Amino acid sequence: MSDKFFVDNVLSGRVAFVTGGGTGITGGVAGALAESGAAVALVSRKLEHLEPAAEAIRARGGEAMAVAADVRNIEEVEKAIAATTERFGKIDLVVNGAAGNFLCPAEELSSNGFGTVVDIDLKGTFNVCRAAFNELKRNRGQILNISATLHYVGTPLQLHVSAAKAGVDALTRHLAVEWGRYGIRVNAIAPGPIEDTEGMSRLVPLEVKEKLRRNIPLGRFGRIKDIEQAAIFLCSDAASFINGAILVVDGGQWLSSGRMLGG
Repeated sequence: MSDKFFVDNVLSGRVAFVTGGGTGITGGVAGALAESGAAVALVSRKLEHLEPAAEAIRARGGEAMAVAADVRNIEEVEKAIAATTERFGKIDLVVNGAAGNFLCPAEELSSNGFGTVVDIDLKGTFNVCRAAFNELKRNRGQILNISATLHYVGTPLQLHVSAAKAGVDALTRHLAVEWGRYGIRVNAIAPGPIEDTEGMSRLVPLEVKEKLRRNIPLGRFGRIKDIEQAAIFLCSDAASFINGAILVVDGGQWLSSGRMLGG
């Protein structure tokens, strides 16, 4: 997590259920939520990815627990929701950050590969939202989905994740409309190129990286702390009338992506 920049205890008394919360962007978001006063349940398939992150939060004086669950399996998600409410008494915030991705040309993409990414990113997001609904309704809570900007243009080698994230955007807007009457706010953050992530180092070849940076109007790649700041804003009462929004945090990159694709 980055240097402190949050308002002390802006989320005090709230409980967050964060999928994919052990590492990367959602690991940062989970730490930021804890630093802002929320108790946090970190959820992923394997506890070994979660325990160090939970321990790091506790070492800084926060409250955190690790729960193993595969978001593709609704029964496992429901058990994780139950474990969280048993430990912390409620759930106010859900952050859907579990995701899968790899580079693959469409003509080489298998049905299984396509389906796996859709199952994690899109179906997993739905499963968590659905499983948490009763808690969110009871507490007039909120959902924050982690989307992407890849589907705003035709991003090569990313058909599978682009399709999944387009679905996440649709899910965000539809749930915002349907569940708003219960006081549930549903929003999303769409990160652009975030430099200090595994995905950036694994999925962006070195020969493309500098060209990509030059096409970001602000002239730099994002950092995880940029997403943390956006998440705290959307989860706080400062955003109490924001619902169904997809906040793009990319330095304006997708707006100028035509220049990159054109050479």
